[in-house]
Amino acid sequence: MRSLKSQLLHSHPNITEEILDTLVPKKSPLVQYKVGSHLMLYCRRIEKEDASPSDEPVFFQHRDGPILPAIKLVQQYPTLEFTRVTVDKGAIPYLLGGANVMCPGLTNKGGILPEDGLEQDEHGFDKPGLEKGAGVVIYAEGKEHALAVGVMTMSSVEV
Repeated sequence: MRSLKSQLLHSHPNITEEILDTLVPKKSPLVQYKVGSHLMLYCRRIEKEDASPSDEPVFFQHRDGPILPAIKLVQQYPTLEFTRVTVDKGAIPYLLGGANVMCPGLTNKGGILPEDGLEQDEHGFDKPGLEKGAGVVIYAEGKEHALAVGVMTMSSVEV
């Protein structure tokens, strides 16, 4: 579980240890399922008085990518500060239809990416706000709930 927590803290630096302890409690361990050959699903065991225990998906990981929160978890806890991007209103119907987020959806008026250059690397160069391969929660302009979760295929500088 320590490895899982450290990966989550690295992927989503705005999450505090206290919040992470709430999501991944020590007493109620996560159950790990292998789904197919490339997907790991982490579920929280929920004990119900009137029924048998059930498992609620909390996080997932595709291949060696970042550990991402399940969309249900993001919507249950809207105050959690996962790494986020916002797409403009024009991208919403395409994303709901299953399309990938394209650069114009993030760069047009209404799209929001984390700022580049807030930190510098060991050589003094500005770091991008989001690296290639970073896990993000995708929000839509003007909407309060998350639309999707995903992985950046380009850094925010390239976008």
